[in-house]
Amino acid sequence: MPMTNTPRTATVDDASEVSRILARAFDDDPMMRWFFPDGTTRDAALERYFATIFTRQYVRHCLCERTGAAAAFWVPAEAQAKAVPDAETIQELQDILGDRAPLFRDAVEAAAAHTPREPHWYLAVVGADPAVRGRGHGAALLRSGLARADAAGMPVCLESSKPSNLPFYEHFGFTVREELRLPGEGPVLWSMRREPRR
Repeated sequence: MPMTNTPRTATVDDASEVSRILARAFDDDPMMRWFFPDGTTRDAALERYFATIFTRQYVRHCLCERTGAAAAFWVPAEAQAKAVPDAETIQELQDILGDRAPLFRDAVEAAAAHTPREPHWYLAVVGADPAVRGRGHGAALLRSGLARADAAGMPVCLESSKPSNLPFYEHFGFTVREELRLPGEGPVLWSMRREPRR
């Protein structure tokens, strides 16, 4: 596929490429480094992690888009009840996470407790291969999903554990709603929200 930054729908056939892109994108993410502390196995573990949530959860029920070097998983308001992992997915994630699985579960539960109750779109994942940072891949995916959320008249929420990403999201109209320290000496998670634009 050419290295275009034009978004297109990601399908299950894109799983290996999407999971490779996201593994590279999240290699330096504080939360992913906390879940996968071993640098020698992190890349492979992240690929398995993203392949699992993409194929078993997001591609089935949500809006998944990609460019030549980035991917984004959006959960529309009406898909939120369906976009939760089933028992098999949870088991698979536990196998990938190993002894970090309880930390992961606690982190997911802590973040979920702070999720806004009113209908909203949720940006579950967005990441670009570091080799193309600054070439508009992530921005193109953000603009595409935000336009759909705006068309639906919906606010958008996300979380980030990487402080350097906050200005990027703020550029697109997000504001920090809450700062949350994850349990078990985990990293800080910034919860962000963007109001719909007409």
